[in-house]
This record gives sequence, structure tokens and C-alpha cells, in this order.
Amino acid sequence: MAPPLQESRPPTRRYPVAFASCSIGLPRHTLHQKIEAVREAGFDGIELSFPDLQAYASRHFGRDVAADDYGALCEAGRAVGAMCTGHGLRVLVLQPFANFEGWPEGSEERREAFARAEARIDIMAAVGTDMLQVGSSDSPGIERDPDRLAADLAQLADMLAARGGFRLAYENWCWATCAPTWKDVWTIVKKADRSNIGLCLDTFQTAGGEWGDPTTASGRIEAEGVSEKHLWKQYEASLAELARTVPADKIYFLQISDAYKLDPPLDSAPSPTSGLRPRGQWSHAYRPLPYDGGYLPIKEFVRAVLETGFAGWMSIEVFDGQFEHKYGDDMRRFAKKAKQAYERLLIEANAS
Repeated sequence: MAPPLQESRPPTRRYPVAFASCSIGLPRHTLHQKIEAVREAGFDGIELSFPDLQAYASRHFGRDVAADDYGALCEAGRAVGAMCTGHGLRVLVLQPFANFEGWPEGSEERREAFARAEARIDIMAAVGTDMLQVGSSDSPGIERDPDRLAADLAQLADMLAARGGFRLAYENWCWATCAPTWKDVWTIVKKADRSNIGLCLDTFQTAGGEWGDPTTASGRIEAEGVSEKHLWKQYEASLAELARTVPADKIYFLQISDAYKLDPPLDSAPSPTSGLRPRGQWSHAYRPLPYDGGYLPIKEFVRAVLETGFAGWMSIEVFDGQFEHKYGDDMRRFAKKAKQAYERLLIEANAS
């Protein structure tokens, strides 16, 4: 039986660790309350979620602030940045930025995507962060050519660099249209060939994409002719390739979460209400803390990332639809448990 979390000792190496603001609390909780809980638990920073910034702006101005009210969002962002500084926290990244790359030349979608990008950069400057997280697009209407995707990211990277050395962290979303795996986004980052583009790696996105499957009773991929043993070998080979081929300085940060095995499994078709593909639905509501009910092989993924020589930021990013049932309003207990789970995961990932 696994030891209880409170018996975990701190990892021998100190990594800076953040907590995604979207991953703690409920809609009724304020960003200030979240920040206080994160700081009290001993975290070093936050990932600032755009919806949290928008909610803060609405409270700050006493009205509903629209997602494209960039003047209000920038003013609120300056207040959020000051609040984080006052609590001794760094704003590691502004996230998420979705459905950016791959739109056809001359399309309204492409024009709108680059307009959103310009605005996000203004918000980054206001908040005081130098990094933007871009998730690999899940839109069905984008072009599939990796060179096209890379060119768009290179253009965005140049826009970021022009604002004073800002960076782009490209993350594979395991339900994405063109780049669902770490290898896909790494290929695109190499093609983009910009010094200020790196990777955001995520335990859920890789373990849940290359080993897990929310549409099967077993909770793992059940491809024809692929046994459980063979699937595990494929996963291990992918992790070994990551450890061998991705430079540590190209990993900008590592996000940590697990996933629930779903009973009953999800339907294999996209959701009729949200349009999300099954792994997207899984990601949005069924991602607990490590050691809090999940089952994915995430320890092995963390080990592979550490084997690159990575020594940068890690972050807790969970989306647990059972949060209120488990924790009620007690964000402080949840944040402390998150810190303990993170420390235990590092110990086990570093174990021989």
C-alpha cells in the first residue's frame, strides 16, 4: 500500500513550482482567495488563467467585462500582477491561448487569431509575465501542414520577441487536430526555429494521449493488434526518445495532473453539446491531483523529463469535477495536498 501523503519528505532537488489559477477553487472563489491559498501552501508562482483574469476584471469594475475588452483586462492585469508580487508569487505564464495556428491565409479566422495574439501580449506586459502558453489547435478547420503551423508560431514568436524578450510555450493537447503528442509539437517547434519558442509538457497530455483512453473500459488504448504489454513498450519507447532528443532548455515548464478512469467510458464521438472530442472532455473535468484517484502512468513521464536535465518550473494544473465533493470551500487544504502530492511525485520519479 502506498504511504500517506503526509509522510512524503521534500525532494532532494528544489524546483520552482506554480499552481494554475484555474485549477483551484470554484466559480464563487475570488482570484485573491486562490492566490492566498497557493502562497500559504508554499508555491512559488501561478499560471494566470485568462478566465480568472476576466472574472477578476468583472469584480474590479463592478460590471461584466467581455473577453475582448482589452483596456479593462490590461488595467485589471496590472492589479493582478501587483497582488501576486505582494504575495511573493511570480506570474509564470498567461494561459491558455487556443486555436491560433493553421488558419488559411486571408481567412477571417486567421485575422482574428492574430488580433487576439496582439491583445494577449498587451495583457502579458500589464500582468508582468514573459510567457504565453499556446495549446495545439483542436479546430477542425485548420490546415494540416506542419510547415504552415510552424510558420504561424514563428510569426507569433517574432511578435513576442519584439515586446522585450517574451516567450511562447507550445503544448500538445492530446485531442488536438494536428499535434496531439509531445513529438508533434517538438517537430513544429524545431521547424519554427525561434530562440523564444519552447515546450510546455504535461503529464496528462502525454500519458492520457499515448497510453490512456477515456472511451474504453480498461482506461487504456485498445488498438487492434496492440496488447497491453506492447502498448507499455510503445509508451516507454516514446519517453526514452523524449529524454534523449529534447534539450532541457527547450522545456519551458512541466504541468502535472492525473486522470480518473471513467465508468462508464465516454462515447467515442464528440460531445453533442460542447463539440469536444473525448480526450478534450476528459481533460476538462476528470483530472485530479496525483495520488487523488487517478491511474495514469505519470511518474514515468516526469522521470523522462528530468532525464533531459530539465531543472525549470513545474506547475500543478488539474481540472477535478469532484473538487467541491472532496474539498468543499477548503482551498487551503487542497493547495497543501497539491504541494505534498507534487513532492511525493518528484521523489518517486527520481527513484531508481
